[in-house]
Amino acid sequence: MGTGAITEYIDVAQLALYIFWIFFFFLVRHLHREGKREGWPLELDSRGEKFVEGYAGMPAPKTYHLANGQGSRTLPGPAVEGYALQAVDTGSSPGDPIHPTGDPMVDGIGPAAWATRPEKPDLTVDGEPRIVPLRVDHHHKVNSRDPDPRGQSVTGCDGEVGGTVVDLWVDRAEPHFRYAEVDVGDHTVLLPMTMARVSRSGAVQVKSIRSDQFKQVPTLANPDQVTLQEEDKITAFYGGGTLYAMPERMGPLL
Repeated sequence: MGTGAITEYIDVAQLALYIFWIFFFFLVRHLHREGKREGWPLELDSRGEKFVEGYAGMPAPKTYHLANGQGSRTLPGPAVEGYALQAVDTGSSPGDPIHPTGDPMVDGIGPAAWATRPEKPDLTVDGEPRIVPLRVDHHHKVNSRDPDPRGQSVTGCDGEVGGTVVDLWVDRAEPHFRYAEVDVGDHTVLLPMTMARVSRSGAVQVKSIRSDQFKQVPTLANPDQVTLQEEDKITAFYGGGTLYAMPERMGPLL
């Protein structure tokens, strides 16, 4: 037998390789289970007839304590109740398209769907609301070399004016503007800057929704801060407009 051999057929290198294979198998199995702490078990289809836990089952519940005294979360935990689906199936097979029964942008269908999130604002490391209007945070301002949309009109995809920008909301953790606050007549709504195009003059154009739909944008409970749930609903509304705002957008391309 050669140096390092245990028997005539097994040596230390071969044994180490076998041990590594076994370790790697259990490592992948463990990581696969840990990856199912959120969003599992899955519903087989929209009818909720069966739940699927997947390979290796579910991990044991674990409690996470959130920063800044925001409480704790246990995952996997009880299923979070969402909202009733205002749509009907167009076929009998799982994965068939659904057809909205009302206003899909308000009902949260398709690209306008939103998830259930805490009714609390996102916080900075100092425990302060992360996204606030400039009227609250005086440490940030619009760069003198950039266009300032405040006081400028906001135009929808129909070419009509839907409101006027009255303020900008800054992200304190990653200093840049997240939202524009738009006056639509009797109240104000938020417009995600990722869904807007600001010209050199400061005029704002939005291609996802019509001018009359700005009044339907979900509003805020607190005029000076936005919760995680409100952010999800607002972004979903503008996202839904990319499909539902105009009738011709819902048809086939060809």
